[in-house]
Amino acid sequence: MRSRGQNELFSTQILQVFDAFLVWLSFILAAALHAPIRDFIGLSEPEDMGLENMMWIIYVVVPLTPLILEKFQFYQRVATKKRVQVLGELFQSVIIVGLIVALVAIAFKFSGTRRLIFGSGLVMTFLLLAVRSAVARRVLRAKAKRPENLDRVVLAGNKEEIETFLKDVEEERIQTWRIMSHFDLASKTVGELGDLIKEKSIRRVVFLTRHTEFERVARAVGLCEVQGVEAWLGATFLKTQVARPTFDVIGGQPMLVFRSTPELSWQLFAKQLVDFFGAIIVLCLSSPFWILAWIGIKLGSPGAPVMFSQKRAGLYGRSFSIYKFRTMVPDAEARLAEIKESHGNEVDGPAFKLDADPRIFPFGNFLRKYSIDELPQLINVIRGEMSLVGPRPLPLHEIEAIENSAHRRRLSMKPGLTCIWQVEGRSNITDFEEWVKLDTRYIDEWSLWGDLLILLKTIPAVLFGRGAK
Repeated sequence: MRSRGQNELFSTQILQVFDAFLVWLSFILAAALHAPIRDFIGLSEPEDMGLENMMWIIYVVVPLTPLILEKFQFYQRVATKKRVQVLGELFQSVIIVGLIVALVAIAFKFSGTRRLIFGSGLVMTFLLLAVRSAVARRVLRAKAKRPENLDRVVLAGNKEEIETFLKDVEEERIQTWRIMSHFDLASKTVGELGDLIKEKSIRRVVFLTRHTEFERVARAVGLCEVQGVEAWLGATFLKTQVARPTFDVIGGQPMLVFRSTPELSWQLFAKQLVDFFGAIIVLCLSSPFWILAWIGIKLGSPGAPVMFSQKRAGLYGRSFSIYKFRTMVPDAEARLAEIKESHGNEVDGPAFKLDADPRIFPFGNFLRKYSIDELPQLINVIRGEMSLVGPRPLPLHEIEAIENSAHRRRLSMKPGLTCIWQVEGRSNITDFEEWVKLDTRYIDEWSLWGDLLILLKTIPAVLFGRGAK
């Protein structure tokens, strides 16, 4: 069996848990439909028709089925496998599960087993898992066709190393990548690699550098680390006894993975669910404030659009359009340079903040004080461009003005509606260096519980308008 990376293993675990639920559901349905099926085929009705005397079957088949399915490689190449092969693996697995249950029943002399419920449960298991597999295959194929869902990758190595690597990498792995460049680290500088990472919004650099001096590779890996970009190092010179938390396999080659962001986990998966459903709930609850903002902007600044859209830097610097209720005069963007010249900037660094900005109309100040202007960003959260909690997204021109590449590490997590700096100081923080420290602290110490605490602390900060500008 081929080796699988952490992302694929995590996806497999999700499918296994869901499939276990479908197996449980299959036998519940089989018990519920027992009487109608008996009536249909003309069998007499027994005194005990339920699962009460055969619950042991549930305890066996629910955890056993996903394990047997994995043994038959049911969870491999989900998006590219042919339908006939999928059904064959599924059929064999269900038959094996049925035989094992039969052997257990004989060995332990379990009585009271309803063969009709057991047989119907296996049939429904086959049907539900077949439907789940078809849906998963269709969703993954549709997702793979969308360029924005592909990981932007740089392959760093000489021509021969890259060609050998690409020849060995599994097709389904390559389908999840958008290879932005073949970068020869031996003939180009580390600085050029840094420029490429910024320009192309790179998420991962794969180093294939057996023939490159290690000191140069180490500096390149360090560059990726400070920017929050994953560095995957082809470690063919090491044995496979290296520590697993920093080890992965691509194309049969051992890879050292240096991550400065939270690893893929159940908590990150839960964070995505909280983001999506939380944003929908908050959007519904806040609908009166949307109406208030709409009316107030129309009266306070007639003739201008209610909504404001601006390009911001998202995950790994990829641009997206952020939505806000407009709080400034229509030509606010054009007057930015003039305002900087005449009023200065209260933040030391590329970000711009100004108390009593003359471009803000009176009702706009009210919207900003209570963060009502931020509510449309719930749409960005639902679309997956932002999170409820994360580093605040900066305008593209402010990202381009960043001189310290270590500051770009704040781009290595999805931007959010709120973060540590908002609940601990909000706009009172005027040192961009301190701002970045709080963001990187959030990244380094991230946990789902920490996100929930930040959300709870954000509520009083917004209600009392502390530090808002």
